[in-house]
This record gives sequence, structure tokens and C-alpha cells, in this order.
Amino acid sequence: MKQYHYKYGHGQMEFSLDPALVKAELAIKDYPVLADPVAAVEAAIREPIGAAPLWEIVSPGQTVAFIVNDPTRVANTHVFLPVLIDEIHAVGVPYDDMCIVFALGSHRLMTEAEMIEEVGADVAAKIKMFNSDCKDPSQFQYFGETSRGTPVYFHKKVAEADHIILTGSVVHHFFSGFGGGRKALFPGVAAYETIRKNHSMMFDPNAVIGKLDGNPIYHDQIEGAEMCRPSFLLNVVLNEEKQFLKVFAGHYINAHREACAFVDEVYGAPIRQETDLVIASCGGYPKDINIYQLQKTMDNAWCAVREGGVVIILGECEEGSGSAQYEKMMLQCGTPEAVEATVRQDFQIGAHKAYAVTRLMKKAEFILVSGMDPDFARMLLFTPAKDMQEALALAYAKLGPAPSITLMPMGSLTVPRLVSGGAD
Repeated sequence: MKQYHYKYGHGQMEFSLDPALVKAELAIKDYPVLADPVAAVEAAIREPIGAAPLWEIVSPGQTVAFIVNDPTRVANTHVFLPVLIDEIHAVGVPYDDMCIVFALGSHRLMTEAEMIEEVGADVAAKIKMFNSDCKDPSQFQYFGETSRGTPVYFHKKVAEADHIILTGSVVHHFFSGFGGGRKALFPGVAAYETIRKNHSMMFDPNAVIGKLDGNPIYHDQIEGAEMCRPSFLLNVVLNEEKQFLKVFAGHYINAHREACAFVDEVYGAPIRQETDLVIASCGGYPKDINIYQLQKTMDNAWCAVREGGVVIILGECEEGSGSAQYEKMMLQCGTPEAVEATVRQDFQIGAHKAYAVTRLMKKAEFILVSGMDPDFARMLLFTPAKDMQEALALAYAKLGPAPSITLMPMGSLTVPRLVSGGAD
């Protein structure tokens, strides 16, 4: 037997397996980390992709709004944001003419302590910071309607700025293709109805992971972003240890596209077969802070499990489900089929996560190792387990003592892709 140690919340979870059963252990490609991330950021913003350098774009007397991630999306903002601010301040823009708006989308508001932690104490002391509360209409300005019928509202602090600078990290996204890029603006600092209408296109067969061209959600977001066009973008790609792999800066579409190609190269994980059992860790906190975030790992694991198989997800979920609307939908419906019918009829943010989660359960059983109450996990249609020993016992009871196994220690990052060659 071989011992494994996978990330779980702020710690680890240990378990043992017969290594002969393991067909693959998926990880992101071994790509060298940047020795000096600050220098890499400076180089990227001074030789940007498809755009002029920041010092040519921004002038004294103009205002600048930085859009940055909330805690659910790791970007190491505290490393690169001071570089961006210093570059603009050196041009002659005072700190009072800059602001930071957190791209919450439909997530909960951040506390002041969380804001400071995200950007660093030095930045927080200089620059005004704002939450984007999608449910507060007074915070938003209307720009028009997209060709797909999405009403476009963006946060006033962003809309009123002379320059909008998008920041964040790029990973695969289960229906928007990829995160990063335009998503900092839309849905990051958009009003609820803007987000709701855009995300309601997730039923489209082209709204899938790793796809931009032809994806209606992506094109709708770009069309909306063009109504309040960002001046500049800085996106980073990190490894599982949250270390910098590469920095992309410049035009908010062109630079992001290059980042997406790099993410596909690094995070894509070829597999030769779907297996009976997939064991996936989200990668620990904050990627397993709640079901809302854990669902990304579920989506990736789903790609590697056979029809009728079992997926074990390690996710502490210290914040529970992450959405009262999601919980309400699960209490109301109780089956994947009922969830889909209800969400199609009346699409709401939070409820859409119920669909995103339960549609995966049609293919395989999902055993969840978490800190949540077992009855609550069952209500969400997971099979609960208190630890990996119990989870493996449940899996073996269903699959037999010798299932084929795929391991995903970086489950929120690695995206399995079945390659030709058939089963081993």
C-alpha cells in the first residue's frame, strides 16, 4: 500500500491505496516558476501584448480604477498591484485619483480585513477600496443591452474612471471557457441582472470548459465589456503552490487569449481512459471553502470518471454551500432532473449552481469528505464521509475491491482530456 497526502482545508488528508490500481495521477505540467515575479510584472507591463505601455496610456489628471479578485480566486494581487500602482503614480497620477473595486460578482461582500489581506497593507493605506454589491442598484450605471438581450450595468466607480485596469488569474472555467480577462469586469463588477442573464446561457452546448470561440457567454461578456472598454489588463498564471508561472499584460482580449493558450498547455491533463474511481482534492483553502468553489473540482473529476463510477472529493467546505439560493433550490427539488427543469424555467444565480452540481451526479456518485453535517451533504445529493477511510469503504462497496483509479491532487486546476489510444 502507498500513502498519499492531499490538501484539505488548511491542512491535509491522508489515505492509503494499492498503487497497482492507480492508472494516472494528474498534475499540472512541470513548468519553472518565475524567480522574480515583480521583475516579470514590470517587464510585462512595459512590453505589453497588443497595447501601449501603461505610462503611455495614463496621463496626469486622469482617474484609474483597478479591478481585483476576491478571496475565492487566488491571484497574488498583493505582489503585482503595488507594481501597477507605482507605474501609474510615477506618471503623475496621485493616489487619490486611483481606486480599487473588488470583483465580487455575486459573491458575498468582503470585510475590511480581507480587503487589506488581498492587496497588502501598504496599498490599502494609500488607495480607496470598494466592494461591488451586485444587489445594490444604486452602485451601478446602465450602458445598454447586448445583442443577446443582456442589460449591461457596471459599478459606478469603474464606469466613471478614465481608465479601467483588469487584474486577476487565469484558469479554466466550467461554462465561460476560461476565467480572467473580461471576467474581472463582467461579471466581476456587474449588477445582478447583468450576471443572471449572461449566466443563463450556460445551457448552450457551446458554453463549456476551455472554449472561447463560439461560447455565447464569452461573446456576451466581451460585447458588454466593450461598452465600458478596459484600458489595460494584467493576468497571471499560478501553479498549485500559488507560485507565479507567467505574467500577461496588455490588451484585455489579446493578452488574455495568450494566457488561455498557456493555461491549456500547463493545466491540460491527457488521460487514456475513464476510470471506475476518481479521487480529487480541490487543493485546500480557499478552493474548498464551500460547494460553490468546490464544484470546479467536481467538473474536472467528472471528465475522468466512467459512467456509473464514483468520485471522491476532498473539500472541507468551512463556509458550507456558499449560497442560500443553492440550498433553497436543493430543498425544493431533490433530484437532478427537477433542478434542471426549475432552473431552466426561472434562472437565478445560486440556483444555477444547483444545476451545475447535480447535472454531474447523473454520470457518477459523488462522495464528499467534508466538515459539513452529513444530513446537509445528503440534502445536496452528495454521499457524505467523515474521512478518506470511510469514503474508500463506500467506494469499494459499490465498485468492488479493485477499481481502476485516477488521482487528482490538484483537482481544481487539472482538466482531464481523453486522448486517442483507448483503455490500457
